[in-house]
Formats: sequence, C-alpha cells, structure tokens
Amino acid sequence: MFKKHEIYKIDKYNMLTVEVQGKTLIVREISDQWGEECHTFVSRPEMLHWAENRFKRASYEGREEERDAIIAAFKSV
Repeated sequence: MFKKHEIYKIDKYNMLTVEVQGKTLIVREISDQWGEECHTFVSRPEMLHWAENRFKRASYEGREEERDAIIAAFKSV
C-alpha cells in the first residue's frame, strides 16, 4: 500500500498530491488548464528543490501564507 499525501486541493480539477512508493516520491499535479502532470523523484531533497522552484516566492507576493503552507506540506512528507 502506498502512502498518499495531499498538498493542496481546491476542487476535483485543481490539486497536488504526493505518493510515497518505497524510496520513490511521485508528485501528481492536476489542473483544469494543463491536465495531469506527474513528476518522479528518487529523494526527498530533490522533491523539495523542485517545490521551491515550482512555488517561487515572487509568484506569491501578497499570498505568502499560502506558499508557506504548500512548502510546509512538502516538508512534512
């Protein structure tokens, strides 16, 4: 059984989850604009580096709490 972590879920079409499959981390990003994207990482630091680049602080000006919550959810995986 794989452990699944929900990073955020706005609705059925906008969500981001992380599945832990042994040593492999699979990030599934579902969006109503782009469909589903799947990213596979072999280490937690690699996933955190991707998350820091994907959710840049400059993109969340005025919504820093939202970004901090997303990064904290990644760190708790």
